[in-house]
Amino acid sequence: MIEIKNLTKKFDDFTALKEADLLIEKGTVYGLVGPNGSGKTTLIKCLCGVYRTDAGTITVDGEPVYDNPLLKERIAYIPDDLYFPATYTPRDMAKFYSTMYPAFSWEKYEALGKLFQLDEKKRIAHFSKGMQKQVAFWVCMSCCPDVIILDEPVDGLDPVMRKKVWSVILQEVEERQVTVLISSHNLRELEDVCDHVGILHQGEVLLQKALSDMKSDTFKLQVAFDGEFPQGLSEKLSVLNHTQTGRVHLLIIRGKREEILQQVETFEPILADLIPLTLEEVFIYELGGKGYDFKNILD
Repeated sequence: MIEIKNLTKKFDDFTALKEADLLIEKGTVYGLVGPNGSGKTTLIKCLCGVYRTDAGTITVDGEPVYDNPLLKERIAYIPDDLYFPATYTPRDMAKFYSTMYPAFSWEKYEALGKLFQLDEKKRIAHFSKGMQKQVAFWVCMSCCPDVIILDEPVDGLDPVMRKKVWSVILQEVEERQVTVLISSHNLRELEDVCDHVGILHQGEVLLQKALSDMKSDTFKLQVAFDGEFPQGLSEKLSVLNHTQTGRVHLLIIRGKREEILQQVETFEPILADLIPLTLEEVFIYELGGKGYDFKNILD
């Protein structure tokens, strides 16, 4: 389990993280989302023990991360910007990481080599960006870590390889109860793989919930009436946003599905369609009061 409490990190006069709290259960996939500059990468580097925090605590299974080499042997991190020594091949990288990760598995390395089908004796510097990303996953998964931290993990991969990578990650979660933290702007993909999601904005955690809960208590209602929109409906529902296109009204409503539908039916609509929000819509709505326009995603 990963637990972050009151995490604060400053760079001179700039506060990148402000008393951020995160709780990531063992054996789950946690999606960390937020606008550019929200503090995601800073939080990740604190979690990896790269940055020393100014306040707060970060623990994995109850142990502090910073200055804890034994714990770091169980944590693998793939950054967005990869770096490999200029002359190294995939096998060179594997040998290097095998000296730092006691759980490194050459058996898994060979098995994953068949999946990625890369030349293990070719210099990584001569590979494309997507192929270099595959090398990173190849070596990372061979380390058999307990915690995997990924920053824009499938950026640069083709659709087929993206599916293969997600399949490998989810297999690790299922078989070894690996804990995965993913930071990504691809909300549609996160929606398919994450158990929980946290939204970060200007260094603060706005919201964190199980993805199923996040999408089950807020809905998008498309409704039309034979006449004017009944104002009494808005009074009976918890309406978060209301737009209109022609005769069709689009409302964002928080509440229970059955109760919403029951209230709407009492006003005898000629059209009523209640749809759960996507993760992208939840993200934009939660940032609606933070300088982001939610209406664009609904129109």
